[in-house]
Amino acid sequence: MPDDTKPAGSAAPLPVWDLADLYPGAKSPALTADLERAAGDARSFRERYESKLAGLSGAELAAAVRLYEAIGERLGRLQSYAQLAYAADMTDPELGRFHQTIMERSTDIASDLLFFTLEINRIEDDALAAKLKAPDLAHYRPWLDRIRAFRPHQLSDEVEQTLHQKQITGGAAWQRLFDETTAEMRFPVDGKPLGIEGALTLLTDRDGRLRREAAKAIAGGFRERIKTFALISNTLAKDKEIEDRWRHFPRPVSARNLANHVEDEVVDALVAAVKAHYAPLSHRYYRLKAKWFGRSELDYWDRNAPLPDDTDREFDWPAARGMVLGAYGAFSPKLAELGRRFFDRPWIDAAPREGKAPGAFAHPTVPSAHPYLLMSYRGRARDVMTLAHELGHGVHQLLAAPQGALMAETPLTLAETASVFGEMLTFRALLDAERDPQRRRILIAGKVEDMLNTVVRQIAMHEFERRFHDARRESEQTAEEIGRIWLETQAEALGAAIRLDADYSVFWAYIPHFIHSAFYVYAYAFGDCLVNSLYAVYRERPADFPDRYFALLAAGGSKNHRELLAPFGLDAGDPAFWSKGLGVIGGLIDELEAL
Repeated sequence: MPDDTKPAGSAAPLPVWDLADLYPGAKSPALTADLERAAGDARSFRERYESKLAGLSGAELAAAVRLYEAIGERLGRLQSYAQLAYAADMTDPELGRFHQTIMERSTDIASDLLFFTLEINRIEDDALAAKLKAPDLAHYRPWLDRIRAFRPHQLSDEVEQTLHQKQITGGAAWQRLFDETTAEMRFPVDGKPLGIEGALTLLTDRDGRLRREAAKAIAGGFRERIKTFALISNTLAKDKEIEDRWRHFPRPVSARNLANHVEDEVVDALVAAVKAHYAPLSHRYYRLKAKWFGRSELDYWDRNAPLPDDTDREFDWPAARGMVLGAYGAFSPKLAELGRRFFDRPWIDAAPREGKAPGAFAHPTVPSAHPYLLMSYRGRARDVMTLAHELGHGVHQLLAAPQGALMAETPLTLAETASVFGEMLTFRALLDAERDPQRRRILIAGKVEDMLNTVVRQIAMHEFERRFHDARRESEQTAEEIGRIWLETQAEALGAAIRLDADYSVFWAYIPHFIHSAFYVYAYAFGDCLVNSLYAVYRERPADFPDRYFALLAAGGSKNHRELLAPFGLDAGDPAFWSKGLGVIGGLIDELEAL
């Protein structure tokens, strides 16, 4: 297998992570021992506490929660190791089998723990309020509130147990099929067979011929297997519809909103605001970009093309590290120190290679360990921004870890805060240092495109999901019908300056968020608009902002969005909040037009 450890044109080696901080290897005695210990502890926990929670004192219930948290953390360590090892090479059948084995064993072990949250939800409000007078239990109030928010949607213990155990052969199996199918696909471009990540990367290449050839190769590859991807999508959507109906969720997005601790009407306001800004933002920008290319329309494979006068500077890994940490340090030395840990230790896997999971992510693992970052670094400005983004996630996860395994995880609506803020800091640092008008225009245009991809494109994808899931409630959708929904929602968002042909109708099939986390994507737009508003507050009152910002990140999942934004004078429930964030993008386009 090729293992490219250097970006093109660079002599600097790229880091590859070392997962030994979790386990020395898949067959290590430590991993086997943890698996057995987790199984034994879970059985003992069930024997000790099942059907007894209502009779416990507040202090006794707190002790049970701590034990439940400890078992969950051990399981989380096992699952994290398996997931990260698999993400490093999704084409390796042994890693695939190892990952599946750990998931199956974890599901079995967690079956002994399932009673705990179900039984907590059967405690009457008054009785739980009395128990919460115990300080040890009061510490877990935010977690208990999140658990009890699902009370109206909780099913019988038997049904919950069935859904839990069947997940490994249901939704998870279809997700694995998607992952392994896309990982094995090869797309011939310029005489070379590329994986999906390499082919998608060429859509931002300077060479228009390569962009077009990559787009056609991606379309051809997915069209050959489009029935498989349509079957996967239809099956997962129907599976969700059945469970939503049993749980009495009114809309396909409602379960995600509840998990994100955000009200349906707040998400509706976000979606409505972004859609209202399609024309003044994306339609307007892409008309401007087409003009720069000397055309009235751009083909879809030119949407993210470098500008005609962009020299497409390459940045080696040390340069990228310096830019990101420099921008972080200008904001706060503490932020740079936290970010530096990822570079000083083997916590980042940045080397492009075949079989590696596409895209980029920061995995928090468990509070007793540390996060890991994955990306494929190729030395371009977009890669620098991706590094800044994922490093922001990693810092956020480090700061939230002291909340413990039950409260460290941040809802998706707030999980993008530190990542997008890190991008903004890096962008502003580069822009402030640039005096050449042409280079400034290129930097601003790149940022606008990133923001449009984060806000407008993600809401367009949210609309695609919404329309697809609504249609699936009526009947199974053919690949052609899914493609029509995709083209309609993309055309609405991008405008007449981007030409979409029939080939583009299959591009929905490569997006993993639709498969792994239904209705995830609006969180990107939520985070970007939120950060735009936060950054405006920072520019107005920089002196005390870092302390408030670190407090927001350190809260993890212990507070909701209203509580976290209140110290900044912001309220996501206010319709003007979204317009303020979107106005930042409009202001950058104004500047581009002036330049």
